[in-house]
Amino acid sequence: MRNLEGDKQKILVVDDEASICRILQTRLEMIGYNVVTANDGEEALSAFRQEAPDLIVLDVMMPKLDGYGVCQELRKESDVPIIMLTALADVADRIAGLELGADDYMTKPFSPKELEARIACILRRCFHKTSINAIPDSRIIHLGNLKIDTNKRQVHKNDQRIRLTGVEFSLLELLVNNAGKVFSRLEMLHQVWGFVPELHTDTRVVDVHISRLRTKVESDPNDPEFILTARGSGYFFARIIESEQE
Repeated sequence: MRNLEGDKQKILVVDDEASICRILQTRLEMIGYNVVTANDGEEALSAFRQEAPDLIVLDVMMPKLDGYGVCQELRKESDVPIIMLTALADVADRIAGLELGADDYMTKPFSPKELEARIACILRRCFHKTSINAIPDSRIIHLGNLKIDTNKRQVHKNDQRIRLTGVEFSLLELLVNNAGKVFSRLEMLHQVWGFVPELHTDTRVVDVHISRLRTKVESDPNDPEFILTARGSGYFFARIIESEQE
C-alpha cells in the first residue's frame, strides 16, 4: 500500500457494468487517484494481487465470483478497505458484505460525488498516522489481555496480533480515546465514516462493525467487558485500565 506523501493512492474499481467502471475511473483519476478496473470476481482477485490497491470499490452482483465471494477471499489475506456497491433491495442482503468484512456499502443508483467523499474519508482514517511526516504518538493502551498501539494502529490480544480493518481500528480508537462517553450510531457514522447522516440513515453498518469488533477483541463477545451498549443510546468503551507513552 502507498501511504507516503506525494504518492498517488491506488483504487481498484470492480463492476461488470463497463459504463460504471469508465465513469468512476474518469472521476477518480481527475481528483488524483491511480485507478485500475476489473469486470468480474476472478479478475478482481487477480488485479488485487498484482496491483496492491489502497482501497477497493466492489460490486456485489458479478459473474464468475460475486462480490461476497471476493470480499471473503480478500479478508483471508488483507485488511484493504472495501466499499461494496449493491442493487439488492433486501436489508439482509445489503449488510451481508459488512458481515464478511467490508468497511462500507452504497446502494445503486448512487451519487459518484458521495462515493468520492466516502473513499477520501476512509483513506484518510486508515492512513492518517502512517505518513513519514506524521508526529508519532506512541501511546500504548493496556486493557486486560489487549494491547492497543495507536501509532502503529495495531491491536494484540494475548500477545498475538489480531487483524482489524482500517475502519474497525478507527472505530475502536474513537471509543477508546473517549472512554466512558456514549456515542450514538449517527455520531459514529459521522466521526468514522465521514459523512453527515440524516435521521433516516440506515445505521446498521455501525451495529455490524461493533459486532465484528467484539468478536475480535472481547473474550466473550456475548458478554463484552470493553465495548458496551448504552441501551437506546449507542455504544461506549469501558474505562481505560492502563496506558503508557513509549
